[in-house]
Amino acid sequence: MGYDIEHNLFHLQDELVPELIVYVSDIKTGLKAILVVDNTAVGYNMGEITGNIADPALPNKEALIRAFARKIRHIIEYITGPDMGTSETEMAYIRDEIGRALGLPRVLRGIPFDEIDTTGFDVAVSAEVAAEFIDLDLNGVRLTVEGFGAVGKHAARFLGGKGMVLIAASDSKGTICNSDGLNVQELISVKEATGSLLNYKDGEKLLTTDRFNVGTDILVPAARPDIITESNADVPDAKLIVEVAKIPSTGEAENQLSERGVLCVPDFVANSGGVITAFVEYHGVTKQALKQIEATIRSNTREVLEVSREKGIIPRKAAESIAQNRISEAMT
Repeated sequence: MGYDIEHNLFHLQDELVPELIVYVSDIKTGLKAILVVDNTAVGYNMGEITGNIADPALPNKEALIRAFARKIRHIIEYITGPDMGTSETEMAYIRDEIGRALGLPRVLRGIPFDEIDTTGFDVAVSAEVAAEFIDLDLNGVRLTVEGFGAVGKHAARFLGGKGMVLIAASDSKGTICNSDGLNVQELISVKEATGSLLNYKDGEKLLTTDRFNVGTDILVPAARPDIITESNADVPDAKLIVEVAKIPSTGEAENQLSERGVLCVPDFVANSGGVITAFVEYHGVTKQALKQIEATIRSNTREVLEVSREKGIIPRKAAESIAQNRISEAMT
């Protein structure tokens, strides 16, 4: 009913009960293999684990989360944090079981990721820096958000605060579009109340697959991996893509987008607020979270894009190069 994949901790799979592991996909395994590099690119010596432990709709979700926690009790280096399908509530379950977790509710002296929206704030900061590299004035630019869940909706809100106009948003049910702009707060309310963006009244209803056909200036993929591939990389009509989902574009797709003049900010640069928040929370300086996120995101985005421009390589390759250099320096 859920899955968890590790990098350099594959022995853990033998420790988990069958109900907690359903499959190991190539996408998620590949994701595991780069996350240590990703976090090093952010500037923190932390590994990362991501995955679904339980389907959010399951009635026994709490039981599964608690069972998972008990199975990792003895792996003291394994400190969990919220990811797709989990929140501060599930982290509280784990903390209750084994005494360690990050992304906790404020009442447990944590930094509530969901409450302070770190994964939307970081995207807006990164987009602001990236826009300078293509001489794009953010005031009034068209914005499309693919995936309107916990991350996508907050990204839309923070990006709107920078002057962008949300003209299209999609979820698993479809795409809603209005060239004059969508009301972000109303869209969030409709999504939370009904479960579908298509119940928003003031917009054209399209298929989910139409999400990239809408002409836009900034595209934010905020759903699942590999939704932009070599087979559709010629479709997105945008000047800037700020990646929020983990690996939303394949390497070949990013090469093709670059050849078309589209700037792509990698997910682990633009959407690293959660990692930074976890690091800050772990070291007990919660009041500094947003300030540290902004400073780190601005610095890293600028460094990655400057190296990309200087070396004539795509931003993802630039970020990986920076991370590898940091790893090498740390090991010498």
